[in-house]
Amino acid sequence: MNNYLRKPEWLKSKKLGATKAQSIIKYLREYNLHTVCESAKCPNQGECFERGTATFMILGEVCTRNCTFCAVEKGRNKLLPPDPQEPESIAKLAKKLNLKHIVITTVTRDDLPDGGASQFVKTLNKIREICDSDVSTEVLISDLKGDSEQLEKIIKAAPDILNHNVETVPRLYPEVRPLANYQRSLKILETSRKLNKNLITKSGLMLGLGEKKDEVLSLMEDLIKVGVDILTIGQYMQPSLKHHPVVEYVHPEIFKYYGLVGEKMGFKIVESAPLVRSSYHAERARKLFKERR
Repeated sequence: MNNYLRKPEWLKSKKLGATKAQSIIKYLREYNLHTVCESAKCPNQGECFERGTATFMILGEVCTRNCTFCAVEKGRNKLLPPDPQEPESIAKLAKKLNLKHIVITTVTRDDLPDGGASQFVKTLNKIREICDSDVSTEVLISDLKGDSEQLEKIIKAAPDILNHNVETVPRLYPEVRPLANYQRSLKILETSRKLNKNLITKSGLMLGLGEKKDEVLSLMEDLIKVGVDILTIGQYMQPSLKHHPVVEYVHPEIFKYYGLVGEKMGFKIVESAPLVRSSYHAERARKLFKERR
């Protein structure tokens, strides 16, 4: 595998630096909040901040998993207890920024007895208490180690969209997501829909890790079978030389192909392009959730 593949022209993204982006970063520091946009080194953070959107990341900046694709810091020696002020701070900042669609994600916290489910619940409740009634919410959750009781707690807190990413094809899990389990992730998505038939479910994957076309199509079929509504597909970009190498920079036409196939399979929304990430243009799902209400 080549760690030095040259990035093609289509992977150029907008940079931070404009007034709106700097203003949001200032607020995040003021409220002591984190975004996955910064922690995961998302290539779209400049564009999203400029549009006045961000994905809040709860439960700190250190993850207990050892996924080889992710830029978020890993390890158990720097873990902090959940911040009791975090849910209210997120709701207050979302109100201040006049956000219409609020996305909440998390580092995986296998050290917590509930996997962090209660912090999701508290955050959703505070958003409902503080923000306008027409605000929609999306949670991007971990697999909670397959704990259906904790998943049910999150579902009962009534997010509009539940996202859980499968990330890559099953064959690559041992080298890309060694502490995760593909079937467990599918079960999370399937159970979520069973717990609330009106819930919109969402998942995403990366290309360029060494997957094959037939594996991608099979994965998409698996997601349709468990009732996933929204699919995101983007290009994997190696955060550092310590991370899994990029095997291939997939051409935009291939992404377009998967997008068209996904629509034919029955996904309600498919975002498929090199710079797509799981929360990119997440607000586009607002029309879909309004139809379900």
